[in-house]
Amino acid sequence: MNKFDFYNPTHIVFGKDRLKELDKLVPQGARVLILYGGGSAKKTGTLQKVIGGLGNRTVFEFGGIEPNPQFNTLMKAVELVRQNNIDFLLAVGGGSVMDGTKFIALATPWEQGREEEIVFLRYRPIEIKSALPFGTVVTLPATGSEMNCTAVITHNQGKFVISNPLVYPAFSFLDPTLTFSLPPHQVANGIADTFVHTTEQYITYPVDAGFQDRTAEGILQTLIEIGRKTIDEPEDYDARANLVWCATMALNGLIGAGVPQDWTSHMIGHELTALFHIDHGTTLAILLPSVLTVLKDQKRAKLLQYAERVWNINEGSEDSRIEEAIAKTREFFESLGIKTHLTDYDVLDSDIESVVHALEEHGLTALSEKGNVNLEISRKILLGAM
Repeated sequence: MNKFDFYNPTHIVFGKDRLKELDKLVPQGARVLILYGGGSAKKTGTLQKVIGGLGNRTVFEFGGIEPNPQFNTLMKAVELVRQNNIDFLLAVGGGSVMDGTKFIALATPWEQGREEEIVFLRYRPIEIKSALPFGTVVTLPATGSEMNCTAVITHNQGKFVISNPLVYPAFSFLDPTLTFSLPPHQVANGIADTFVHTTEQYITYPVDAGFQDRTAEGILQTLIEIGRKTIDEPEDYDARANLVWCATMALNGLIGAGVPQDWTSHMIGHELTALFHIDHGTTLAILLPSVLTVLKDQKRAKLLQYAERVWNINEGSEDSRIEEAIAKTREFFESLGIKTHLTDYDVLDSDIESVVHALEEHGLTALSEKGNVNLEISRKILLGAM
């Protein structure tokens, strides 16, 4: 097992009908900005429940955060926060709203006119010393943003990952009933996102991290067991509760501690979303089978472990077991209603170069757990996903 630090200060409040407990967790006298996406937070009554839980605090609202949160939209929220001396943020939604809130929390105290520097934090590090405190109310299980310090922000047709320990949520409410009204395709995308978060920390190479491996395998097996059920029976509390908790645990740092990680599917997927507007979770379902196929030699030991422990594949040659495991992975995504080839989304062979160019432009030229996925291998992965 590799050396690691593990730190996660987020207070999780899990279970139904707990939003009244907001009054205990948001500082008394705080001026609160509630952030949300489209109109579903209002239509479902979630927003009103959140406002009720805040008691007599001064509350402001900012809606319209996009599924891939745009820098320009978020800057409007930053100005609102500054103008009204808001001192606590509350994200109500899924990963995009939570990610956008993290950017706002970092950008508000930052020097006015230099907020764009935060978007490029990964490429040009800057020393950030303060951020506004915030909490989250999760309405879409997928990204794990409710219990980590990472966000993805869209700016000028690119998607940029930012991370800073100052933006762990102070608390996150995980009420499975708040997700019951989600459309089936959003639930399916959330399952795919959670599944690939897990595999990207698991299907790399062995470092004798037994706990991390077994926990990752447990998440994957749980998603396989409840995936179709929680789409078909959206108000089955136990199935949806398991999805919500799997999504959180897949990316809160626990299964990634002390193990190599490979975020190839995510990095290429971000470019597909930015260029072709394919849902994020869908891009991952499209790419993962191709990533595993192209990189099967360097991932051989973990792919065989994945085949045996997750899919119970124990017979046949090593290559046949690996191929069967990859095929079952694709079949799982397809069973959720996700089409898993780029051609299903009108992406042509001739479009691949635009994705490769975007990867180069954003410095994504040495991906995978070994840093050996260059532009040529990324091109091969994309062609394999057609």
